[in-house]
Amino acid sequence: MAAVDELRHAPARVQSPGYQVLLVGLLSLNFGILFFDRNASNFLMPFMKPDLGLSNAQVGYTASALSFSWAISTIFIGAVSDRGGRRKYLLIASTIAYSLCSFLTGIAGSFLALFAARLLMGVPEGGVAPISQSMTALAVSPERRGLAMGVMQNFGSNILGSFVAPVLLVQLAKWYGWHSAFFIIGVPGLICAVLIWIFVREPEEQPHESQTSEPFAARFFAILAERNVVLCGVLSILLVSYLVVCWAFMPLFLTSVRGFSPVAMSWLMGSLGISSTVGSILVTGLSDRIGRKPVMITTCFMGVILPLGAIYFGGSAWILAIMFCLGWALTSIFPLFMGTVPSESVAPRHMATAIAMVMSVGELVGGVFAPTLAGYAADASGQGAPLWIMLGLCLTAGVAALFLRETAPAVAK
Repeated sequence: MAAVDELRHAPARVQSPGYQVLLVGLLSLNFGILFFDRNASNFLMPFMKPDLGLSNAQVGYTASALSFSWAISTIFIGAVSDRGGRRKYLLIASTIAYSLCSFLTGIAGSFLALFAARLLMGVPEGGVAPISQSMTALAVSPERRGLAMGVMQNFGSNILGSFVAPVLLVQLAKWYGWHSAFFIIGVPGLICAVLIWIFVREPEEQPHESQTSEPFAARFFAILAERNVVLCGVLSILLVSYLVVCWAFMPLFLTSVRGFSPVAMSWLMGSLGISSTVGSILVTGLSDRIGRKPVMITTCFMGVILPLGAIYFGGSAWILAIMFCLGWALTSIFPLFMGTVPSESVAPRHMATAIAMVMSVGELVGGVFAPTLAGYAADASGQGAPLWIMLGLCLTAGVAALFLRETAPAVAK
């Protein structure tokens, strides 16, 4: 509770309301462009898979490659930003680098080239989230922290990465080919890097001496002593697995098993972006009022609606889209267990490192192994196997969330 009180009573770090809105808006836009780039290979996979002659296992390997480098980069860059500050310039460098990596995916002509391009892209992308979330937590008033961190991580990423991406990318691939789509989507990130350089300030924090000299091992064990961080790591593994398995295999399931056209598939997948965009405001805002824990438990169990609807519902595509939206509300809590709860559970000087640890373990275990295992399961048991894996993951996450300690300033005592 001392960490929660220390973060709650840090008014010198809170910026003006206008700057808070500007900061969260720009960081959300940047993360949205990042996720547009990250998700591009998933939504274009119905075009890429036959063109490159990929197996289901190779589809999983490609998703795992990016998650692996993302995970390693997240923990390293998050720790560097805590020790040396200069979060703004690390963020700008990462944004420029991930934008340039998109062009490399566009020139891939084989599985190995695609694998290498996605592996490289994860390196700059991994540092963006922990830096952005720590900047948000330091600048925004405690009573709006859950909402602000939810908007930062989920609003732009879902409008652009989950709604606009499938609809626009499928059209670009049909008009110009999937290679050209990757060339086009690399440009917005470069523009966003310039906007961050002009408008975003370096966080105004007075670091403790331990912030610049404390060994990483000491920080690591101090952070792991907090139960919430461990539980958030477990949730990260389970729900990142749910997320990447859905991204990698749901488009293929909808087109090859359910018989939807690529365009219909793109709209169904786009409905997921609407769900998380709305949830980034409603769900995280609700957590500021009634607490993080009840919101996280409820949405985890709601996640079963998505795979069950995709497998069994045979009615209107519009109703199926609504079921997708309800089930995908689960992703609205990603900012809570990846950013808000860890940041409210540890000392401010450990904030970015704690966030990075939770994100990293989710990417490393869930993001790397889950799509590969799901790919093997699909090859062995059919294209529906990954959806059953999703079902088990969200049920397990709901049980784990029962053991969290509440951290919302309005609720925690």
